[in-house]
Amino acid sequence: MSEADAAGTRLSRAWFARHALEVAPALVGVLLERRTPEGTWVRARIVETEAYTGDDPSCHAHRGRTARNAPLFGPPGHAYVYRVYGVHWCLNVATGPDGEAQGVLLRAAEPLEGLEVLRAQRGARTRDRDLLRGPGRLTQALAVDGDHTAADLCADDPPVVLRDDGARPAIVRGPRVGVSRAADWPWRFHAEGSRFVSRYARSPHAPPPGTDRDRAPGQ
Repeated sequence: MSEADAAGTRLSRAWFARHALEVAPALVGVLLERRTPEGTWVRARIVETEAYTGDDPSCHAHRGRTARNAPLFGPPGHAYVYRVYGVHWCLNVATGPDGEAQGVLLRAAEPLEGLEVLRAQRGARTRDRDLLRGPGRLTQALAVDGDHTAADLCADDPPVVLRDDGARPAIVRGPRVGVSRAADWPWRFHAEGSRFVSRYARSPHAPPPGTDRDRAPGQ
């Protein structure tokens, strides 16, 4: 595959300049593409996302802007890449108006092309189902790390390409994975019936389900 051969339309900055809760479900079904240094293209379809906003206590920008979380404040369409547990990188895309902290975490994708490259990055014994199943696996397979934070994904030659080819899977909405605050907010979106979606796990540090202090805005 070459970029010229790719189907669909590149996502624009205006596409990302919407609320995270609008962008997150819209990203499910979008194509995620990356070209290796050797020139090989890999392609996957996003099957799971999570939304985060500055007024969300689980968001990195909840207490204000820092050097680390600055990409979340925009402009929209920029990458925010951070490390969790000192091991795994997570890829987010800034959304909403420039200057307002919002973002969408890419949690999982279905591999479509370039599987040999993804297997080499993740390990030869990795099942294809698990190549991009979870945010840490996704970044490892695509060779995305902290050097890519603040990258403009709407530029002419971004580190990863996001493209809409019209796929519209049925979407399931539910609580996010592993967050200890705002654990019940239904801000996770995934393709219904996809075997490439990551397993849901509630944080052991989260408050009891359904408590008033863990209700999302508008609930």
